[in-house]
Amino acid sequence: MIYLLYIIFSFLILRFSVTLFNFISNPKLGNSVKHYDDLVSILIPARNEEEDILSLLQSLQVQNYQNIEVIILDDSSTDGTLQICKDFCLSNNRFNVISGKPLPNNWLGKNYACHQLAQQAKGKYLLFLDADETVKNNLINNAIHRMVLGKLALLSLFANQITITLGEKLVVPLMHFLLLNLLPLRLVKLSSNPAFAAASGQFMLFNAQIYKQNLWHQQVKSKVVEDIEIMKTIKQNGFTGETLLANHFLYCRMYKSYKQSLNGFSKNLLAGFGGSVFGLLAFVSLICFGLPFIIFYANSNLVFFAIILITINRFMISMLSNQHIIYNLILNCAQIVTLLLLTIITIYKSLTKKQVWKGRIIKNDF
Repeated sequence: MIYLLYIIFSFLILRFSVTLFNFISNPKLGNSVKHYDDLVSILIPARNEEEDILSLLQSLQVQNYQNIEVIILDDSSTDGTLQICKDFCLSNNRFNVISGKPLPNNWLGKNYACHQLAQQAKGKYLLFLDADETVKNNLINNAIHRMVLGKLALLSLFANQITITLGEKLVVPLMHFLLLNLLPLRLVKLSSNPAFAAASGQFMLFNAQIYKQNLWHQQVKSKVVEDIEIMKTIKQNGFTGETLLANHFLYCRMYKSYKQSLNGFSKNLLAGFGGSVFGLLAFVSLICFGLPFIIFYANSNLVFFAIILITINRFMISMLSNQHIIYNLILNCAQIVTLLLLTIITIYKSLTKKQVWKGRIIKNDF
């Protein structure tokens, strides 16, 4: 019993230490006083995005960084996505929409869409965005400055997440919760070890020359979580990548319900643990059952110490990710139960080897 308590407290302190490192190092995109004017190709893969894509296009249209070309690839949408994009492009000559080619064998849809987009781009930088985002002024200029400063092949940003329904608030904050508990984010850039890899497909800014020499999306064409795999591949090839928090420059509403959020996150969760079901189960078990075990078996001083550590940990993560602190503290227990449910769904999908996303069957390939 004492040995198990030692493991739980060691795990709790380790999580706290990682979060504290992230909090102190503050891995956020900063402001640049230097102004750039390089051509940036903004590349948007879109499949059934009629509810969201117009907001993204409008936010790009009024960006204060003007030297851009925007290319949207309609990936066999069955809704009004293509027509919405065509109508918008008619009055905006920097915007263009193309139709994607049929999906080849051994490719996943988004990866192939991004690969096709890169072939059309002319910019010095290639910026891949998801269709459910909105961008704010200075995002592009600040991101380019970070690329130049760090001599980066890839800069990836985790967007500020918009959550409206209770279901979203129970699931979506878990992304930053896991990220900032598991990984000292600064090590993505500082360490050449591919194990320290994180990225978000919501914002992937590439050096175009390096991209076209290596065709990163082609190299990970069958990977479900292509963003992390690309970052690993970049590091394995001796290039430098960096991942930061978007710091109010980029917003995204990923999902619109509890069910949709569970389905979306379950396709990515296992990748954060290197595809290891055991690693995921061990981590989530300690998260979900550690505190109840402490409350039941430890003395009151240790219980108080554990609760204080967990509370401060959640406070720091909420501050870093610009999430509502009070909501996260109130909903913490429900979010942890949701994490357990999410883990069960993830493992089930891993065992069945396939899942459906946006009308396509995809196979897990870790």
